[in-house]
Amino acid sequence: MPKETPAYHRILLKLSGEALQGPREHGIDADTCMAYAMQIREVWAMDVQIALVVGGGNIFRGGTESKKFGLDRSVADYMGMLATVLNGLALQNALEQLGVPTRVMTAIEIKQVSEPYIVRRAMRHLEKGRVVIFVGGTGNPFFTTDTAAALRASEIKAEIILKATKVDGVYTADPMKDPTAKKFAKLKFIDVLNKDLKVMDATAISMCMDNSLPIRVFDLTRKGNIKKAVLGENIGTIVS
Repeated sequence: MPKETPAYHRILLKLSGEALQGPREHGIDADTCMAYAMQIREVWAMDVQIALVVGGGNIFRGGTESKKFGLDRSVADYMGMLATVLNGLALQNALEQLGVPTRVMTAIEIKQVSEPYIVRRAMRHLEKGRVVIFVGGTGNPFFTTDTAAALRASEIKAEIILKATKVDGVYTADPMKDPTAKKFAKLKFIDVLNKDLKVMDATAISMCMDNSLPIRVFDLTRKGNIKKAVLGENIGTIVS
């Protein structure tokens, strides 16, 4: 059987916090976390350099919670950053149980559990074959983990952002609510901004556009889709 050739040498995989909760209403589902770790190991075994940015919405979502509880937005966002650390550590544990070397790097300093984010060190870890998990967002309030993904991908010179979601691409409307919604196979960055499509927030899209960094949006719940995306198969929606 011929060896499969990845389309990309270095990728950034963006996972939402909600992806880790699986069937639970909130928190981290261990089986779901392990299932994603197995998909990531499959790609890592192909000598692809993998960085992850993980959200925290399964535990605490800053923007929403600040309105709900009357929290100062900055405080709520920092709480959300801490939630991403919990998710990053869960992913690290699952990956290392599978024999995949990892490093968790955070934008907010927590020396006991993770390394501070330094771009040169992150790139060195990638070159040594370690999966690098970026947590803590950008380290600043008022920015989403989508923007953190665009920023980190640009800094480490990733070739693509793979945005894993619960739907198989970008649609004209939410396909869960509107059965007439139509899927886009390809989009340009400017179309995403003009049509206000919910791919990533506008700051993240603008950053990707400025750095010519493509985004592939695909369904994470289908087993093997991360590998398919890395092989360059035409799944989901490509934004470029």
